[in-house]
Amino acid sequence: MSDSTQEAVVTQEHDENKKRKNGLYAGVSDELAENMKQGWADTERHDLEPVPQAAHTARRRAELSARFPGELLVIPAGNPKVRSNDTDYPFRPSSDYVYLTGDQSQDAVLVLEPGQDGTHQATAYLLPRSDRENGEFWTDYHGELWDGRRNSLTENEQLLGLPCRDVRTLTERLGAATGPIRLLRGYDAAVDAALNDKVTAERDNEFRVFLSEMRLVKDEFEIADLRFACDATARGFEDVVRLLGTDTPTLERAIEGTFWMRARIEGNDVGYASVCAAGPHATTLHWVRNDGEARPGDLLLLDAGVETRNLYTADVTRTLPVDGRFTPIQRKVYDAVLAAQEAGIAAVKPGAGYRDFHEAAQRVLAEHLAAWGMFGDRSADEAYELGLHRRWTLAGTGHMIGLDVHDCAKARTEMYVDGTLEAGMVLTVEPGMYFQSDDLTVPEEYRGIGVRIEDDILVTEEGNENLSAALPRAADEVEAWMARLCG
Repeated sequence: MSDSTQEAVVTQEHDENKKRKNGLYAGVSDELAENMKQGWADTERHDLEPVPQAAHTARRRAELSARFPGELLVIPAGNPKVRSNDTDYPFRPSSDYVYLTGDQSQDAVLVLEPGQDGTHQATAYLLPRSDRENGEFWTDYHGELWDGRRNSLTENEQLLGLPCRDVRTLTERLGAATGPIRLLRGYDAAVDAALNDKVTAERDNEFRVFLSEMRLVKDEFEIADLRFACDATARGFEDVVRLLGTDTPTLERAIEGTFWMRARIEGNDVGYASVCAAGPHATTLHWVRNDGEARPGDLLLLDAGVETRNLYTADVTRTLPVDGRFTPIQRKVYDAVLAAQEAGIAAVKPGAGYRDFHEAAQRVLAEHLAAWGMFGDRSADEAYELGLHRRWTLAGTGHMIGLDVHDCAKARTEMYVDGTLEAGMVLTVEPGMYFQSDDLTVPEEYRGIGVRIEDDILVTEEGNENLSAALPRAADEVEAWMARLCG
């Protein structure tokens, strides 16, 4: 049987199985079925330009190919996830698939087939257009009449700059695969099952690690997209400040929704669940319930980032006085956190250890805590070595960002947190102080105050660039900025 005949059989079986499963032929007359086949215009597009990152994705695939010569490499985009009953979450493809293709299609798979010369032929396996002749486009609950038009395989070849085939033929292809194979696991159950007895956890983990480490240093396309993400995020923060410019409490969920609208207008979505934490909620690091109120006299800790339409995300935090003016104790804590952030940012430069910015910021926080008597008779150095400051600083001082808000998460320790900074890396610097409302070890005036300041920092050849510098940081500048927006 020829390859084309095999593909036709597999496609037909897939179509019929879906129809039987969903009962979509029930109540459909022959006349309606025949009617639905006719009268549709040809919408195939022939003048498409490659996606802006196509040259970069080709280079990335070449780098991946060189690392694993002679091996079949399989990178799925993933499948929709059920939210409840028959309702799915909005689909978001795996970051590694996006990084290597520039595509965001669900159920897609990138396959790198090894050649005899050690190089690979990359193919994107995607769903083609819905078939009008067999009625799939309207009888399938996820056909194009219901979910919207898909690109044809030919259109996707123009956009992505690589061959595209019908993904419904892939599991049979994988079932017949021989030789060494590496799989990005956990994104597509059907692909995982097809390769279950052909792959090993150890080899697949090495594959995942390498994919993560490829993204440590950003290329010019990624840096430009992160720069836009930060600019759009700044505009989202301005939207929130205008919302705060009233004498009445503002719902945290109104703040969340206001920023989300900016993210949806300028980008794809928020890059992570927004932290809209007012008053004592600001002392909870991951406050995403957002069910309280921001009242005059409170601080609002807003940690939010726009995810671009290419799926790169900013990650920025500002702590704002809701009524536009810091109280003396709020400013005291805020200025300490700002001094720590300044020290951390100054430590970001090529050749520096990744941990340097964390240690620089945390030592400044420890010094302030010691000066305020939080460690009793212990010095700042002694308290720092014992980790006593962590009761009030809690977290690390930053992380890589990119396609994931915590990017490169599977990279080896020696390549990431124990590694060396290089030009092109982008990371956050985000020290904070968090005094819980029920913490009896601190003076009462500190209780319920939480402050974090976070910016996205690009490592440059000369040092660093603050990509989110459009948002003010110094207390006086924050107050003036809020007054201007609310005036």
